[in-house]
Amino acid sequence: MTHTPRLTLAEVEATARAAHQGQTDKAGRPYAEHLRAVAGGVRERGGDDEQIAAAWLHDAVEDHALTERWLGEAALSRRTKDIVLALTKRAGEPPEAYAGRIRATPGALLVKQADLAHNADPARLAVLDEPTRKRLTEKYARMRALLGL
Repeated sequence: MTHTPRLTLAEVEATARAAHQGQTDKAGRPYAEHLRAVAGGVRERGGDDEQIAAAWLHDAVEDHALTERWLGEAALSRRTKDIVLALTKRAGEPPEAYAGRIRATPGALLVKQADLAHNADPARLAVLDEPTRKRLTEKYARMRALLGL
């Protein structure tokens, strides 16, 4: 049986950066800065390489930067793929169902914790207008509560 080598973290990072090229966050910053921060947050929280890879890719399918088919065929571990899919919000999905899927997927909670930490960073939120800042602060607090964080 032949073993296909997995993408390295550097290759995953390069893929994510290329996929999100030209995208910006709500503050107008390059989206790759968020991905880098989440991957770093996973590393700082003791996450492993599979979780760090998932952090780089956590928004790729949801943002249509990469397809679910690409993910399915990518040279990544099943666990990394499962984490990315768990973190991919589905249209019309209630937050409770989304949180439940994250909690039920091994390794996903740590990645979502790092994502929420960066999203809720006061320095990032400070540059947003007041209604957006208030809406997002409430949204992130609700998700933390649903996840038991």
